[in-house]
Amino acid sequence: MKDFELKYGCNPNQKPARILMESGAELPLRVLNGRPGYINFLDALNAWQLVRELSASLGIPAAASFKHVSPTSGALGLPLSDALKRACFADDVEGLDDSPLACAYARARGADRLSSFGDWAALSDVCDGTTARLLAREVSDGVIAPGYTPEALALLRTKRKGNYNIVDIDPAYEPAAVERKQVFGVTFEQRRNDVRIDGAMLQNIVTARRDLPESAARDLIVSLVTLKYTQSNSVCFAVDGQAIGVGAGQQSRIHCTRLAGGKADAWFLRQMPKVLDLPFRADLGRPQRDNIVDGYINRNEEDVCADGVWQRCFTERPAPLTDEEKRAYLAGVDGVSLGSDAFFPFPDNVERAHRSGVRFIAQPGGSIRDGEVIACCDKYDMVIAMTGLRLFHH
Repeated sequence: MKDFELKYGCNPNQKPARILMESGAELPLRVLNGRPGYINFLDALNAWQLVRELSASLGIPAAASFKHVSPTSGALGLPLSDALKRACFADDVEGLDDSPLACAYARARGADRLSSFGDWAALSDVCDGTTARLLAREVSDGVIAPGYTPEALALLRTKRKGNYNIVDIDPAYEPAAVERKQVFGVTFEQRRNDVRIDGAMLQNIVTARRDLPESAARDLIVSLVTLKYTQSNSVCFAVDGQAIGVGAGQQSRIHCTRLAGGKADAWFLRQMPKVLDLPFRADLGRPQRDNIVDGYINRNEEDVCADGVWQRCFTERPAPLTDEEKRAYLAGVDGVSLGSDAFFPFPDNVERAHRSGVRFIAQPGGSIRDGEVIACCDKYDMVIAMTGLRLFHH
């Protein structure tokens, strides 16, 4: 297949639209089912690069959940705790513990379930039946992987009344070193960002505390690889082999850190026993539960514990989650890693990161206030590695 006609471009009025290779060569992918759109392919190709690189860097299957050309999470295929399985609504998935790839997607989808509604999934390895069963039950636009078992493909082809988008990509494909794109009729050309992110990038530790555990180095790599394919400015919180909070596309870095930190806090709070034990009505689907949990944690404008409201959600009226309970629970969080795609211009980013349990930071450095940022890290006994590498992505 040398080109693929799209229904339309970014918006329905943008026709005609297609994907193709400038060289006239065959596309490195096949559409096995459905008809992916312009934004679908942007998500698919960015997400594929993320999981391919993450898996290659750490030697573990990886998955990503993408929305609007930024990841809600990238994750490794590590086992899930019982609490995390429940928080991800994956505790009833048969065979989950036996499939690292399914564990990776359960983590990626579960990191920020509200944002992942209608996501594009990417898998580093051949999609197996367990991963397909997990995908089949979620509201998702499509998936890209380097292959599918017959069981997985047959199941996914039944999703969305047979219209689920399934893309197979050649895992051996390598793009040209130079990439091009057009904006307003002007062609931009640059070298593709093919820099390798690994542990060697974390050697320049500049804080008084210098110990970087293997698990923290792994999480910093997860964070940095995720940032490499996230719309800038961006900051990523990571722990336990997965991104748990991504702040993408903000003009101010402190806004990135606040956004990512808020998502990380919500990820931890969803694993509180009080949240896990919410008495949901049996007829509520997972998307409705996601919204309710978010509202319960954040006490939105329609308090789900209020008179006349809780009956729509629960079998019995739950006690509200108080600010004091949240603060007490989050005070026990520690060991979180944080990556930033560019330097911290002010120490306020460190102050906000500290409130979400961040202990390890990787950022390029190069600000005139690097000294102030380092001093703030020392105040909280943090470790900061200066990578010397900016990771802007647009």
